[in-house]
Amino acid sequence: MESDRMRIAWCNWRDLEHPEGGGAELYARMVAEGLAAAGHDVTFLCAAHDNAPVEETRGGVRYLRGGSRTSVYSTARRTLRRLEAAESRFDVVVDVQNGLPFFAGWATEAPVVVLVHHVHREQWPVVFSPPVAALGWGIESRIAPRLNRGRQYVAVSRSTRDELAELGVDPTHVSIIHNGTQSPPAVSADEADGPRLLVLGRVVKHKRIEHAIDVAGRLRARHPRLRLRVVGDGWWRDEVRDYVAAQGAQEYVDLLGFVDEETKHRELASASLLLVPSVKEGWGLSVVEAASHGVPAIGYREAGGVSESIEDGVTGLLVDDLDEMTGAVDGLFADPGRLGELGDNALARSARFTWDETVRAWEHLLLRTSWGHAPTASGDHAHPVRSASLSITPASRRSS
Repeated sequence: MESDRMRIAWCNWRDLEHPEGGGAELYARMVAEGLAAAGHDVTFLCAAHDNAPVEETRGGVRYLRGGSRTSVYSTARRTLRRLEAAESRFDVVVDVQNGLPFFAGWATEAPVVVLVHHVHREQWPVVFSPPVAALGWGIESRIAPRLNRGRQYVAVSRSTRDELAELGVDPTHVSIIHNGTQSPPAVSADEADGPRLLVLGRVVKHKRIEHAIDVAGRLRARHPRLRLRVVGDGWWRDEVRDYVAAQGAQEYVDLLGFVDEETKHRELASASLLLVPSVKEGWGLSVVEAASHGVPAIGYREAGGVSESIEDGVTGLLVDDLDEMTGAVDGLFADPGRLGELGDNALARSARFTWDETVRAWEHLLLRTSWGHAPTASGDHAHPVRSASLSITPASRRSS
């Protein structure tokens, strides 16, 4: 009888230690380390950076770092070939398409699973020059779906699955495996003398933190003790700082930068509302993290997975533009009962999303794929059983 222990390669252009690591990298770490804890052999291939060594083992996962933001893809493919030649073939490879895929199938005969957090249609022109944006979008929207046709896909939300279908990916090949969240540590909320807005995440251009600053500025006359706290760091930090200065908002906007986990959760517990003004999110991990503290969120309806991590009118509010976001915040501050109701609902719903369930879903899917089963489209909040009791028969998996 064949063993359920898998040899897995996970290709992700960044890891969580990377200076620009964020929610997608947390997802990768939690799944990779969860699979390692379940007894699988996991190798994580990502770009090199100054915050971590080229090679290390962390949480049971072997990390191999090499290449830059652009060369990490070819470097990872070379590493896959080298490892398989020196050790043995991987049972399955996860190719994380963060705009660009690794095209891992060029480097291995192992089955490849393509993970997509969100489609980058809107982000290419925001972050890159027109020629580079056109090239990137062309690869993501036309070349990648063709070269990965027939492979198993994973999306973190229904909206990402639907956008992949628009690009030609067979939706029956896309399983949805949501982000999880950890039980928050017991922290005491800060004593605040007024309402507090929070933005949590990487400080990059497409997160549009300027919108949150505008909301706070517009509402200061009606809520003079209002504060906005921005938790996170990133390459857009100087532009955000300059925007705060240009708006004369230093008095009520606090740019906290990167903080440790305890401080992050204290900020979440102290917030009245979480704002998610991003152009696009695959899911919106910060939404569920805030919800675990009973804090509702307001985000943009067209921002991808935010429309699922926020249950409109139940755990938070979805809006269409900056004016509506400003009005929604003002309305909730004027109605503490409604604000509290949304927070209670958010807290209750957050319990549905655990990393244990996320890891079990991945383990189930990777076993199916490694055994040669056809791609599947498991639905939201699937509760797959652990591998020890899986009723899956190997189809064509090699012998160990």
